[in-house]
Amino acid sequence: MAEAPSLPYRTTGSTLLHPLSRLLGIPLDQVNFVACQLFALLAAFWFRIYLSPSHASSVVRHAFATLFGIYFAVFCFGWYSLHIFILVMMSYGIMNLASISNVHSPLMIVTQKITTLAFQVHDGIGRQAEDLTAEQSRLAVKRRPSLLEYLSYLLNFMSIIAGPCSNYKDYIAFIEGRHVHMKLLEVNWKQKGYDRLPDPSPTGAVAYKLCITLVSLLLFLTLTKSFPVTYIIDNQFINKTSFMSRLGYLYVVTQASKPKYYFAWTLADAVNNAAGYGFNGVDKRGNFRWDLLSNLNIWNIETATSFKVYLENWNIQTAAWLKRVCYDRAPFHPTALTFILSALWHGIYPGYYFTFLTGILITLAARAIRNNCRHYFLSSEPLKVIYDIITWLVTQLAVCYTVAPFVLLAVEPTIKFYKSMYFHMHILGFLVLLVLPVRRQDHPIKRLQNRVTENSVKNKKEK
Repeated sequence: MAEAPSLPYRTTGSTLLHPLSRLLGIPLDQVNFVACQLFALLAAFWFRIYLSPSHASSVVRHAFATLFGIYFAVFCFGWYSLHIFILVMMSYGIMNLASISNVHSPLMIVTQKITTLAFQVHDGIGRQAEDLTAEQSRLAVKRRPSLLEYLSYLLNFMSIIAGPCSNYKDYIAFIEGRHVHMKLLEVNWKQKGYDRLPDPSPTGAVAYKLCITLVSLLLFLTLTKSFPVTYIIDNQFINKTSFMSRLGYLYVVTQASKPKYYFAWTLADAVNNAAGYGFNGVDKRGNFRWDLLSNLNIWNIETATSFKVYLENWNIQTAAWLKRVCYDRAPFHPTALTFILSALWHGIYPGYYFTFLTGILITLAARAIRNNCRHYFLSSEPLKVIYDIITWLVTQLAVCYTVAPFVLLAVEPTIKFYKSMYFHMHILGFLVLLVLPVRRQDHPIKRLQNRVTENSVKNKKEK
């Protein structure tokens, strides 16, 4: 009897956990990823307790976060990680690096952080205050970071493996021990019966997120393997099943592929919270919020009744990055340019471009339908419920249709898939844009220009 092929364990990172990889039947790079994140979780608790701002200087905290981040990157990705370090050092010298093509997750996160900081430094040093939006003014960095601060922001162990990207001022406030205090000052605690500012603990938030992580992992190990995405382009499946059956299976496959993202992003969020980073103030009910760095809202994703709401709750920090570096700054067609930048950031696979170019069409069509039709369904509760049910169903199916090429990656399977779906979403999208009037949205740059003009006119009148 022929010997069963062993599990491939090719990786640029450490092979220390190869025996565990063979035992579990999981690729070594995935085992290394999970091991690093779990170790980062333990290191984060230790960092918050023993290297808190009251016990250690910001220099020590920066140095520890940076060195551990570099170690995790080398463990997961080997000496390939030196490319990231070289990129970081080069970008420190020019501080205005544009978006860079990426291969691995750390490089994708570093790209986000470099461009985020570059624009925020530019806003703080190279632009006039009256030329900034309210958000740009709030996040503007008015002094050039030191090398240690820069390395710590980009390579810290909490976010080097899976992110998320955060704003530089928030990160520095966290390292210096001002992060929680700043958020608490936004609330009048004396009216709530407090003599002094409370000291919120992230333990509850971390425990809750670890529960979500565990459930997501179990779903990934069961559902994802039971419903392979490649089956949607299987010849027998396409020829033997009806269109509605294929559409239903597409939805199931898409749902089955989500747990791995829920697992990775929620665990990354928990790691940051365990270190004491991610506090976001107090909600309307008086509960402490630890969602400053959260990358998804599962409930809002699964109940989304519009393409816009779905995207706003999926990979939240990346969406915020795209908005800040592209959408708010694009001189024309901000929606299209933002989707194109997202495709470039993800990499070179053709499937990414099919997904994001389709996303432009679906976004514009969904916006036109909402602007022209929604108000007719708000006159009564039953009509609103019917509208929500229909838009939920269409949104979920539109997302499935749009993201399928993202998983298929290559041109041939993508075209085969869309042919099996009769290009129905593309056709419907074009028809909607041809039939319904499209309301022009007031772009942030235009609003800012109008504000500057109004202030200029006002100043002249006063003189």
